[in-house]
Amino acid sequence: MSQVSGGSGPGVRALALLSIPALLIGVVSAIVLWLLNQLAGLLQGYVWSTLPHALGIEPYRSWWTLGILTLTGAAVGLVVWLVPGHAGPDSATTELAAPPLAVGVVPSLALATVISLAGGVSLGPENPIIAINTALTVGALARFAKIVPPQLVALLASAATVGALFGTPVAAALVFTGMVAALKTGGSLWDRLFLPLVAAGAGSVTMYLLGVPPLAFHTAPFGVPHAIDFLTGTLVAGVTALLGIGAVYLFPLIHRAFHALRNPVLFTALGGLVLGVLAVIGGPETMFKGLAQAGDLITDPGAYTAGTLAVFAIVKIIALLIAASAGFRGGRIFPAVFVGVAGGLFWHAVIPSMPIGLAIACGVLGIVLVVSRDGWIALFIAIAVTGDVTLLPLLCILILPAWLLVTSVPELRIPSPAPVPGRVRG
Repeated sequence: MSQVSGGSGPGVRALALLSIPALLIGVVSAIVLWLLNQLAGLLQGYVWSTLPHALGIEPYRSWWTLGILTLTGAAVGLVVWLVPGHAGPDSATTELAAPPLAVGVVPSLALATVISLAGGVSLGPENPIIAINTALTVGALARFAKIVPPQLVALLASAATVGALFGTPVAAALVFTGMVAALKTGGSLWDRLFLPLVAAGAGSVTMYLLGVPPLAFHTAPFGVPHAIDFLTGTLVAGVTALLGIGAVYLFPLIHRAFHALRNPVLFTALGGLVLGVLAVIGGPETMFKGLAQAGDLITDPGAYTAGTLAVFAIVKIIALLIAASAGFRGGRIFPAVFVGVAGGLFWHAVIPSMPIGLAIACGVLGIVLVVSRDGWIALFIAIAVTGDVTLLPLLCILILPAWLLVTSVPELRIPSPAPVPGRVRG
């Protein structure tokens, strides 16, 4: 097994043997994601449906929305403040794939994430669930299978979770090419991508077998591109990218303002209150992680005026900034997808001749490019959201001007000021 960490690259026997833990990691990562989503869904149903109906209350009345989101903020703040592990690092400071956390951090991080998702906070599960799966996998295999390098284990867990989240195993393999290269295993690129691809594929297929296809939306087929599509596509991708860029520069200011209160119960409860006000303005469509709500917009785009769609996009990006700044635990890609869908549909309403799939894909492409700073994720999510692979050649061209806008802009992330307690070192 020295071939796994040596300079000659993994051989056939090593790849075959490591495929077994890669498949297992993919399946387990998807199951953990599914369980977390199920728990959040059950709590969400109780808080936003069962309980208000039992009390004879309309679920999304203004005062109920304000109250629940404020209580959600207070609850997450208590977890961050008092529960051992403190829900891991501030999500505002984390990337999609980060160094593994200590296993002891996982319960508090899972609890804070479930509360945030169920309470209607505008953050997705991607960052926390990748951190949870990586911590659990590294911890388990460090105990039972020490022959597998921890860095490879973390890579497989991250790739598996991305595959389960977005249903795009090939995208997961491409996203982690940098991490794969960091392993310095030598050999061909395909050999080095083989195991992450296996893990990601297993995670993606497991989600389908569990009856939860991650992105199951469809738009009218795009067909043959025309010259005008390059112009309108560049416009939509560029405008949504600029919206994201504006958020990038506001993020540290908002984060600093909330954290000036110092106590996590105070600033997270205040964040919940602000999110409640935004939910009253934007409606329930602008709450939660945004994936189901994006599907609703795609399913019935004619139900919303251009003005309503603009409000949705603006309220959601503000809600994303507030949620990420106020200490809630969650990822930024899923709510960004909603912003992109709403923004794309806005431009489709303004320019009815623009194909709806192209408008949505370009909206998602521009904003996700800013939020993720990864062209592969932006491309594959834009295609997955529309369900139309015929858009891919055109998007590969349209991503270039959008990337030129984004490439010199800081990340949508707050730099961590010091080593974070709970990280696995060495």
